[in-house]
This record gives sequence, structure tokens and C-alpha cells, in this order.
Amino acid sequence: MKKNLIVIIALLALCLPASAQSAQPDSVLVKVGKASKVVVTVGDKSDLETFRKYNFQQLMDDIINKLDARDSSQTKSARDYERQPDPATESPERETEVEKEEPWETVRPYKPRRGTSQNFVFDLGINNLLDADGFPSSADPYAVHPWGSWYVGFNSIQRTRVANKFFLEWGGGVSWYNFKFENERTILGTDENGITFGEDLSNVDYRKSKLTVTHLNLSLVPVLDFGNGRHKPTFFNDTDSRSFRIGVGGYLGYRLDSYTKQTYFENGDRRRNHEHDSYYLNPLRYGVRLQLGFGDSEIFVNYDLNELFEENKGPKVNALTFGVSF
Repeated sequence: MKKNLIVIIALLALCLPASAQSAQPDSVLVKVGKASKVVVTVGDKSDLETFRKYNFQQLMDDIINKLDARDSSQTKSARDYERQPDPATESPERETEVEKEEPWETVRPYKPRRGTSQNFVFDLGINNLLDADGFPSSADPYAVHPWGSWYVGFNSIQRTRVANKFFLEWGGGVSWYNFKFENERTILGTDENGITFGEDLSNVDYRKSKLTVTHLNLSLVPVLDFGNGRHKPTFFNDTDSRSFRIGVGGYLGYRLDSYTKQTYFENGDRRRNHEHDSYYLNPLRYGVRLQLGFGDSEIFVNYDLNELFEENKGPKVNALTFGVSF
């Protein structure tokens, strides 16, 4: 690798005057051996005549001898390798014949591939609620346990390259809010004034009480990805990326269903109660999403900008979710 690098630098040093004359130089790649290559850039075709005056064989021999001897001293000036053509051994016809035998390959400037790729992304996180004072206290009837208040989302995400490192990740999916109340005996009800929070005092062993909300979502997240991958790195695809990426965007969701669930034991038997109702939940949710990723791992934070319940129909709380994406 070190030999290849020094050879390339030496040849490029000869080509610098030519490269400075043209905004769009021509490049040629010469493959040498199994894993070596030499790149030559020509900015002005008139310099080709100057190239003929150099003894490249002597230049290469000098570089190789220095590499074999591990000599890091500077090579000679390019003018030291100028030569005069020998009419007895060289002719334009012979040079043309030799050039045709060389494995030349045109080098095109790298341009990031545009287009859109599709990925399936799975979100798994925990939910909590925020009111005017922050997280609700255990004395509030709507206080929830973050552990057990699972957020689950299945999404089809399209990734469109806008610029070199700039992408738009957009798509849709389905998600489930689960809010597990701290008080296992919490029961929800409704009347003309809004939602009510009560406590079941019957002689049964309550284990869990929760509210579940299902949404159909759309999202749009601009992302800066400092790697070179066109595809979104996820746990389930084979994208080889060790890049860092960050994205901030928004989402919009429409409520499909909502229900409460109580789990308890009565006379040794496990029982569950489900009650489907709107519970004065807002039919729409919208908010901001932050994504931070490295390699195939990514964390996200969702914050609903609108309140969970309709205005004046329930507590003024907003949903907050923290989790990982696969």
C-alpha cells in the first residue's frame, strides 16, 4: 500500500501543471499487478508532447529502489528524467502500438448515486406523559409506568438522496401507544363533561390497567448521514455502514382505535376486560421526531405537540416516547 501511494504521488506531481490549466482534466487508470494501480491526470492535451520527453522507466526504477531500501528521501526533480527520443529505436508508429497494448481505463469523477431506496423499520420504545409541571406525580390518576408502557411501530420508510450527505426519509406506518397506569385499579369512563379516572375497589387482585391507542402515521425526517450509503442502515438489512447520522423531522397520525384493558385474578383465574371507546382522545396526533444513529443502531425520540385528549375533555398532557429503531 505504501509503495502504491508513493508511485501515485510521484506521477501526479508531474501532472500538476497540466491539471491547473483545465477545469475538467482527463484521468487514466493503469492497473499494475494484482492490487496496484497508477493514476495519471492530463489537463491539456498539448502536454502529451511534453510527456514524451520524460524517461518514466528511469523514474519508476528510482522510486522502486527507494521503496525496497525503505529510503524516504525525496526523489529527483521531474526535469532530471527528461530524455530525447532515439530515432533508431522509437517511432510514432511503435509508440501507438505500445499504447494499444496498455490496459487503460478511464476514471470518472465520483458522483453520489441519487434515487430512492425502501426500508422496513421497526420502532420499539417506552411512553410517558408530560403535563405543565413535567412528568405526572404518583398522586395523579393518569400517572403511568414508563416500563410496561410500550410503543410499537411498523413503518415503510423511503430514503431519497437530495445532496451528497443530505437525505429525506419519508413514509408511513402503524403504531400503538400503551399507557400502563401506576395504579393497577385505575378505570376510565366518559360522560358529557369528558373522561373520568376512577378506582375499582372490588375484592380482586388487579395486576395491570392500561390505555392503548392505535394510529396510522405519515412522517418526513431530513437526515444528515456522514457515510456513503444510499440505503438506510438497519438491523435487518446488509448495509455495511459505520456512519453517524442525525435527523429531525415531523409526523402526523390518525387514530384508528383505542381501548382500555384491565388484567386481574379472581378466585385464582386470570381475567381480562377490554373496553373500546374514543375516551375523548384527539383523532389526530402530530409532533417532532429526533433520530440519532451509528451503524445499524438508531435511537429516536417522539414528542406530540398536541395534547392526548380533546380540549377541556381530559387532563392536559402530551405524549413522549423514547426508543430504538431496527
